[in-house]
Amino acid sequence: MNIKTVVVLPGSLWQIPIIQKSKSMGFRTLVVNPYKDSPAFLFADGHLQSDIFDVEAVVQYCKEEKADAVISEECDIAMPLLAKVGERLSLPALSIEAAYLFTDKMAMRKCCRKYGIPSPEYRLCKEVEEAENFFDELQKPAIIKPLDSNSSRGVFTIRYRDEIKEHFAESIKFSKIEKAVLIERYIDGTEFTVDGIKTPKQHFSLAISEKRHFMHNSNVASELYFTSDNEKYDYHMLAIQNDLFVNSSPLRFGLTHAEYKYENGKFYLIEIAARGGGNLISSHIVPFLSGIDNYQYLLECSLGKITSPDFTIQGKYKERSAVLHFFDAPKGGGVVERIEGKEILDSIPEIVQYRFNYIVGEPIGDAATDAERAGFYIACCESKRRLNEVVQLVQKKVKIICQ
Repeated sequence: MNIKTVVVLPGSLWQIPIIQKSKSMGFRTLVVNPYKDSPAFLFADGHLQSDIFDVEAVVQYCKEEKADAVISEECDIAMPLLAKVGERLSLPALSIEAAYLFTDKMAMRKCCRKYGIPSPEYRLCKEVEEAENFFDELQKPAIIKPLDSNSSRGVFTIRYRDEIKEHFAESIKFSKIEKAVLIERYIDGTEFTVDGIKTPKQHFSLAISEKRHFMHNSNVASELYFTSDNEKYDYHMLAIQNDLFVNSSPLRFGLTHAEYKYENGKFYLIEIAARGGGNLISSHIVPFLSGIDNYQYLLECSLGKITSPDFTIQGKYKERSAVLHFFDAPKGGGVVERIEGKEILDSIPEIVQYRFNYIVGEPIGDAATDAERAGFYIACCESKRRLNEVVQLVQKKVKIICQ
C-alpha cells in the first residue's frame, strides 16, 4: 500500500490540528520549523528543523521524503513559500499569483478597486515624508501597516501627524517582500471576520463573526462572536461581497479568512488571506458552525483530488453560535499571582479549547499585538442563548490576578 506523505509548513502551535487531521486520514505527516522545541514536532511523523523561508532546504527535504503534498494553514507568512515549493515540485498548491494577492495588502486594494468592492483611501509609502503628505491630504485619522505582516505586528493607528514618524520605522521593518508601508484612512466602525472555502467552481462564506477589540488597543481583537445572522448588519450582503472577491481571484482551491469594517451601510475590506482563521477558528469553529470538514477537503485537494462539492450550509446548523474570546491582563498589569476559574472552563462542555499564555510568576501587561494576548477560550453552542450564558459565566468567574 502506497502511503501518501504530507509536509506541513510551518510547525507552530496552530498547525497541530492540520497535522492531526492529516494523520487521522492515514497520511505520513512531516513538518518544517526553525526551532528545536517547536510544538508541532511532537505530533508529526518526522520533521526538518529549518527556517521555512529557506526554499532550497524545504524543497530538498520534500524531495528526500518523496512528498505527495505540501500544505500550510493559519499562517499568512508561509503562503508565498508554499506557492514556490508547490511550483518547484509540481504539487497542487496555491499559485504564486494567488499567494501575492492574498498576502500583499496593496494588491488587495487594487483588486477591490477593480471589482467595485469598498476599501478605504490608501497610499503606498517607502519614505516617512510620503506618509506624512498623505495624512495631510486626508485630514482624518489613518492607520499604517506593513504590506505583508501577520498578528497585527507593525500596525498603528495615527491620529496626529507626529505619530507617523514615531511608528514608521517599526511598521516598515515587518514588510518582507517590499520595504514599504500602506497608509490608509482609519475606519472607526464595527469589524467583522468571514471564513470560507474555495473550490474550482466557487467560494462559500461559512462563518461570520462580529469582532470586538481591547480598550487599550483598537488594533488587537478581544472577541470574535460568530452567528449565522445579525439584527444590525446584513450578513447575507457581506457574504456575497466576500464571495465576489475570492471568485474574482486566481485562488483555485483552499480556505479563506477575511476582515471587514462597516461604515455608512458598506462593508470595507481590510484584508483577506488564503488560509483559515487563526487561533483555531478554521479547525474548531468553522466545522462546528457549517457542518463541513474543511481540513479534509484541503488535504484531498493538496493531494491532487480536486473536486467542487456544494458547501452550502444546511438549515440544521443555522442556529449554532460560537465565540473566540481573548483573556485580558488586569488594568496596569503586573506579575501573575494566580488564575481563578480554570475549573469552570473545564466543567462547561461547550468550551472546546482554552489556553493561558502566562503562568504564575510571569510579568503580564497590555497586549500590543495579537501574539501577546493573555490567552483565549473557544465555546461552541447549539444556540445564541446558550452561548450568551456561557460567555457571562466565564466573564464572571475566570480572572487573571496580578500582584
